[in-house]
Amino acid sequence: MLLTTLFTAWLVYMNYHFRLDDRTSEFSFYLSFFYHYCLFATALILPYLFYRAFSGIKFPESGSFWLLLIIAPAIFALKNSLKIRFRFTNDLQWNNYWNHIFYWPVLLVITSSILFLIWKIFYKKTNFFGLTLKNFHGKPYFIMLLIMVPLISLASTQHDFLEMYPKLKLISGPETGFTWWHKLLFELSYGSDFFSIELFFRGFLVLAFVKWFGKDALLPMACFYCTIHFGKPLGECISSYFGGMILGIIVYNTRSIFGGLIVHLGIAWMMELGGYLGNYFAGN
Repeated sequence: MLLTTLFTAWLVYMNYHFRLDDRTSEFSFYLSFFYHYCLFATALILPYLFYRAFSGIKFPESGSFWLLLIIAPAIFALKNSLKIRFRFTNDLQWNNYWNHIFYWPVLLVITSSILFLIWKIFYKKTNFFGLTLKNFHGKPYFIMLLIMVPLISLASTQHDFLEMYPKLKLISGPETGFTWWHKLLFELSYGSDFFSIELFFRGFLVLAFVKWFGKDALLPMACFYCTIHFGKPLGECISSYFGGMILGIIVYNTRSIFGGLIVHLGIAWMMELGGYLGNYFAGN
């Protein structure tokens, strides 16, 4: 665990010191896909190699393990690199808004479809990567959200947090043109992305690999999960590693992604609310 944690810390340092993620926004689809695949593959595969080198854990001979290990980074690299654009209106500002509304649900459909195909080929005798209410009890997860309230409230006073949240402020165009239902629709669309993330990281990267590595599948997932937060506030990126571990432990023990989804989506929407309130009281 220590070696993977130090390796993750090195990846975080390299990204934020050299501002690597800031440069990817100008990449073409192919260059972006190549960059993200290399990053994600490194974050996922090296922790497994650490296990083999230092813990004596043998890799399975199954070809499906190696195939999925290679495919997994490609799925999320594709998700990160797709620049889906539609033309809804001649108004560039509102066209940008509506593209954001459709962007996350479209990515959810694409990601879920790929994972469903993998499930049908390799895992159809089990439930679809944690989409089950068996062993699910909601109370503990809502208690976790209550614990997060003071932490998010504190974060909502920080400048770098208020520059990033709410996400709607990052869309070009006059915010005064957004009515309450525009904001609600945006938050629902934004929320759909967390279903994609939970299904992929906790459903796929944990539950698809536990049959080979058991609980040891958690650390590579957490390292990979941390790298998708590059470009966000440093504190959020660092905490994502430990948050990913906690959510992974929940799924490992319950075999259901719904508890983690409640926590992850709840925190995301609380951060959005904190951004709205923090910017309001700061006069931004």
